[in-house]
Amino acid sequence: MFKKLSELFWTFAKVGVMTFGGGYAMLPILQREVVENKHWATDEELTDYFAIGQCTPGVIAVNTATFIGQKNQGIIGGIVATLGVVFPSLIIITILAGFISSFAHLPIVINAFAGIRVCVCVLIFNAVVKLWKGAVTNKFALVLFIIVTLGSLIFDISPILFVLIAAILGVCIVQFGPKGKEAK
Repeated sequence: MFKKLSELFWTFAKVGVMTFGGGYAMLPILQREVVENKHWATDEELTDYFAIGQCTPGVIAVNTATFIGQKNQGIIGGIVATLGVVFPSLIIITILAGFISSFAHLPIVINAFAGIRVCVCVLIFNAVVKLWKGAVTNKFALVLFIIVTLGSLIFDISPILFVLIAAILGVCIVQFGPKGKEAK
């Protein structure tokens, strides 16, 4: 059990150390580590964890780590994975906090952070493309994707509301759609 917990901690610490740009920047790294390398979850499960992690209080990457750790090693696994993902940030932030105010005004630092932000946008885009392939698998999912995308661009409302509406629509389509009626 110690070996599995250690593997959880260090895997999520590796993910946590790459957290330039916040939780969304971790999505492609989480996908590679959790789905492709460790096989702790499928793409569909990871997408579900992201959705739930977005709706629950806290950082999406921390919530996702907790879900994956709990799934694999129970409550202690959830705690260990969570500690793993926050550990690098805690250390890095503690070190940077002492120095950043002295260097934040330097052009090289300003330009470095500007470059990092662009890279983070690309990483997030790549994660969206990978998630798209697993989530948008039929016409209903495509229509729902377009509606939620437009809704989130037009309306300034909580993502929780979008997730709840999408869940309700998904249940309704399964229950009352053509295949749902045949099953009854």
